[in-house]
Amino acid sequence: MITVNGVSLRYGKRALFEDVNIKFTPGNCYGLIGANGAGKSTFLKILSGEIEPSSGEVHIAPGERLAVLKQNHFEYDDYGVLETVIMGYERLYQVMKEKDAIYAKADFTDEDGMRAGELEAEFAEMNGWEAESEAAEMLNGLGITTDLHDKKMAELGGNEKVRVLLAQALFGHPNILLLDEPTNHLDLESINWLEDFLSGYQGTVIVVSHDRHFLNQVCTHIADIDFGKIQLYVGNYDFWYESSQLALSLMRDQNKKKEDKIKELQAFIQRFSANKSKAKQATSRRKMLDKITLDDIRPSNRKYPFIHFKAEREAGKQIVTVDNVALTVDGETVLDGISFVVNKGDKIALVGPYGHAKTALFQVLAGEVQPDSGSVTWGVTITASYFPKDNTPYFEGVELSIVDWLRQYSKDQDESFIRGFLGRMLFSGDEALKKASVLSGGEKVRCMLSKMMLTGGNVLLLDEPTNHLDLESITALNNGLIDTDETVIFTSHDHQFIQTIANRIIEITPNGIIDRMTTYDEYLENPEIQALRARMLQA
Repeated sequence: MITVNGVSLRYGKRALFEDVNIKFTPGNCYGLIGANGAGKSTFLKILSGEIEPSSGEVHIAPGERLAVLKQNHFEYDDYGVLETVIMGYERLYQVMKEKDAIYAKADFTDEDGMRAGELEAEFAEMNGWEAESEAAEMLNGLGITTDLHDKKMAELGGNEKVRVLLAQALFGHPNILLLDEPTNHLDLESINWLEDFLSGYQGTVIVVSHDRHFLNQVCTHIADIDFGKIQLYVGNYDFWYESSQLALSLMRDQNKKKEDKIKELQAFIQRFSANKSKAKQATSRRKMLDKITLDDIRPSNRKYPFIHFKAEREAGKQIVTVDNVALTVDGETVLDGISFVVNKGDKIALVGPYGHAKTALFQVLAGEVQPDSGSVTWGVTITASYFPKDNTPYFEGVELSIVDWLRQYSKDQDESFIRGFLGRMLFSGDEALKKASVLSGGEKVRCMLSKMMLTGGNVLLLDEPTNHLDLESITALNNGLIDTDETVIFTSHDHQFIQTIANRIIEITPNGIIDRMTTYDEYLENPEIQALRARMLQA
């Protein structure tokens, strides 16, 4: 259990948190949410003791062990992969090192023997004999294969290091887990493994994530940072989002009967009273939910960008035909005999573990890269708008303001039009005058989406558009792509994003593609498709 009493954090005159009182209890997973800059990561650092609050205190129950997902990817470069994971259980690692040092002594004394006996007993009590196999199992579950376990951390790539550090945080079953964006750089299979692990976890978990499906799968509660306070809600992310939208609707429409909205909210609460990830706690949560009143749910002060895609002209029946496309990059075959036809109204999700292959296909479709063989034939009425995974060339060294940067892509050159458009994308007032080259990752993505909307393409190509976005922007983009009538080809690691948008799934494998008209969940749950997928990935 971890208890927060009267915690405030101030930077000069600005109060990030003010008199926060909250209790996190075992057996529950808390999703910590809030707009960019609300202080989610900072609050985790207060809980871990890395940052001292201006006032108040954080209390952890005696004897409980807290683990944190480390953000410094170079901290363990001199250590082996398995050893790095085991270091997550600090006391076990200390016992192992001291025990090994004693046994390595040339002049082994009686005192050494007694101390070794004490250490062996403590080692067995902490299940030390299973440490390496448990660490290896976690690494395999997170996509770090056995051949990497004996390597030094310095030999691993950035994405692999992130997974090892996640295994380190999970290792040894700590009582309290603090996870800041644990799904970053994980493929969908590894995310599923982590969801299963946390769903069965008996300790206290506090997690920050922009992955809504992940929050829905693992969270029993949502801790919402807003107005400098943290409000706790029972239920998952969808429960919080829908209830907050209902509360906001109430405030905007004071003339309607509040009783009708209250009944609507209560009915919604009942639908979310059972959380599949923690079924055994459904009864207690239902009792708590029944006590929630309208006054308990405050409208959020968050702002959502306005994302709406509308083509300048309607697409004809012929969209694009990809015929036997092959591409080799740096001696590696990334596309081999890829063929498919896109139909009007398709919303195609490109999925699979080979991110470089998906990006290569987008580059070929966008005309940025010419294939070694094969062809891409676009219909005569088609104008494609492209969102690249790497947007660096659009901003690097650019000294234009955001207004002038976006003006390059707009037919209407009037400044009031450009600034009005940017205002809807949350660049208001002086923010629209910032240099394009100094924008954050999320701001650059919003600029690229603005460019796409102004281009007015009737086919949308989006390679990982949810990267760097906060939950509000992801939700707005998600809704924009659901609502558009244009043809869409996209890829994302966001499960809910794929499930709610795609009506067709194409997976690229080393041995061709799997192409099905289906939703993403149906694709994953169909045993025939999964059997075919296994054969094509292993062949």
